[in-house]
Amino acid sequence: MSSLVEPATHGAFDFAELERLGLNPDDVLDFSVNSNPFGASPRVKKAIQQTPLKRYPDRECIALRRALAQRLDVSAEQIMVGNGAAELIQLTAFAFLSRGDSVLVAEPTFGEYERAALLTGAKIQRQRSTPQAGFVPHPAEIEKELRRRNHRLMFLCNPNNPTGQILPLEALDAWARKYPATLFVVDEAYLAFAPEMKSALTLRRKNILVLRSMTKDYAIAALRLGYAVADESVIRALVNIRPAWNVNALAQAAGLAALGDEVHLKKTLTRLQKEKEVLTVGLKNLGYNPVPSRAHYFLLPVRNGANFRQKLLTRGILVRDCASFGLPDYVRISTRRAEENEKLLSVIGKLA
Repeated sequence: MSSLVEPATHGAFDFAELERLGLNPDDVLDFSVNSNPFGASPRVKKAIQQTPLKRYPDRECIALRRALAQRLDVSAEQIMVGNGAAELIQLTAFAFLSRGDSVLVAEPTFGEYERAALLTGAKIQRQRSTPQAGFVPHPAEIEKELRRRNHRLMFLCNPNNPTGQILPLEALDAWARKYPATLFVVDEAYLAFAPEMKSALTLRRKNILVLRSMTKDYAIAALRLGYAVADESVIRALVNIRPAWNVNALAQAAGLAALGDEVHLKKTLTRLQKEKEVLTVGLKNLGYNPVPSRAHYFLLPVRNGANFRQKLLTRGILVRDCASFGLPDYVRISTRRAEENEKLLSVIGKLA
């Protein structure tokens, strides 16, 4: 069964594609990934350089977990560090799902949730937000699906990818209370990019598992680093099936250094919000209608996303074709630095 599950589609460079097109990755501006375009803190680079390569990494990520626990006001036993959020999603599915279990996914969203559930033989139920509603999630419709059947897991990306929309925490809190047998897996990979938003961790519910990625906001995607936060019993279930040494020493050192430079993070994210406003206004001036978003990335209706992506890529710009989200008429664009956004607007303005 699992061998028939197709890989999920992602943004970022397809290096084989770039090679076919004769493009050097260093010459392509990547608007297809939702990372902090201002880069990692200088402290991160220094920490990596000082990490000894001959020593095995700490299997338990003790120092990083303690730093995260202090930051989040939880115990270190409530945290497990992983090789990016994608690994944590798969471990969650393998730890809590059995063949035939029902899993609810709020769509359109990140494809790894459905893929991980399907690999276990679980059955997927979907609740989909619509373009007519600006892709804003509809709590009442999700509630209907929660009442309809017993779901072992619900996957929710908040803020959502690719829409950048937010589900109110009041709705999540009510569901966690009403449906204690359901584990609500809340992916907060993009929380830092929505500064007005509160974390699901503030709800303190035992059946809420929060996933975080440090690769997006701290700009260390090459290292793959994320973490899960939940009740100790949930974390123990994940630890029981975690691969040994799943987080390398460079990633652990980078994570600690990144946490120690909040000034860099806040400064860059503030700049990013301002640049998003300039970029979306520029697109509107070109006759496009970016879909409102609470994060720094957004959907853009373009009639044919694959064709639009290809035209831009041949000109050295990569955006995310959204066909894999079930949105073939859209691309997703993530805000970058001012001069890079200006180049994107210039190239789009010249498209036939």
